[in-house]
Amino acid sequence: MYIGIDLGGTNIAAALVDESGRIVKRASIPANAGGGAQVVIGGLVRVCDVLLCEETVTPLSIGIGVPGSVDDEAGEVVFTPNLPFKHTNITRELHAKFGCPIRLGNDANCAALGETITGGAKGASDVVFITLGTGLGGGIIIGGRLHTGLTGQASELGHIVVKIGGRECGCGRRGCWERYASASGLIRTAIEFMRSDSESALWELCGAKEENVDGRMIFEAYRAGDSIAMLAVGRYIEDLAAGVVNIINTLEPEMVCVGGGISNAWDCIEEPLRKLVDEEKYYRFSPEAPQTRIVKAQLGNDAGIIGAALLGV
Repeated sequence: MYIGIDLGGTNIAAALVDESGRIVKRASIPANAGGGAQVVIGGLVRVCDVLLCEETVTPLSIGIGVPGSVDDEAGEVVFTPNLPFKHTNITRELHAKFGCPIRLGNDANCAALGETITGGAKGASDVVFITLGTGLGGGIIIGGRLHTGLTGQASELGHIVVKIGGRECGCGRRGCWERYASASGLIRTAIEFMRSDSESALWELCGAKEENVDGRMIFEAYRAGDSIAMLAVGRYIEDLAAGVVNIINTLEPEMVCVGGGISNAWDCIEEPLRKLVDEEKYYRFSPEAPQTRIVKAQLGNDAGIIGAALLGV
């Protein structure tokens, strides 16, 4: 049995996971990130204690998915914007108490692994996972194993530039894919279109306040046929497709697996996304060849927990 932990800025979610990727038992506690690094590390120990109470198993390993950069070999979180860690060892106390290997991974990488083991990309050995939330994260599986790069920080797919000189990104560059194909990118695109049409249904849905616009209402208006929402979602799908085509042209994986909050609107996205990708990808000239499949992720928040549990297995 393995323990997988999804370390978030608000909560620490964990589970006992068997070797097939099945969740056997769950636990969740507040991260209390405001209390500092030692408080969060104590929370990691405590959530494992909660899982193991009344259990006779000893974990074979503990894996932790972190929203940031990690050094798995050193047991360190190099940097994460929403937790009080910078070159901080978060594995020492866990190893001292439980005596098993402790593995670290980026949370999106863990989700990629989880979806490949038992989710939407199950059975594929070459997969690119994209998570479309407030930001845009990703993970790359090659030959059934995570590709983490020279320093463990590969797969920052959100920071592929798709528009030179475009929107400013938090990473310091301009035109990053994240600024267009994330939920926040969709919202910004919709607001830009809304400003040109005071009659759009989106104004009523958001109470005439731009700060209230969210992805759910944009897709609600899109399904109802609102012209501005249709323009915004159309542009969003074009921006999403631009990055997907770059990925396919670079790696030609068996599957591109799409998760995150935006994937809840798969009924709006799936068909036009696939159409645009098919029109733009390089190997459209070889229609008889096997084609990369674009699929929806299936595990939701469980993907990161399952992937973390089975890091290195």
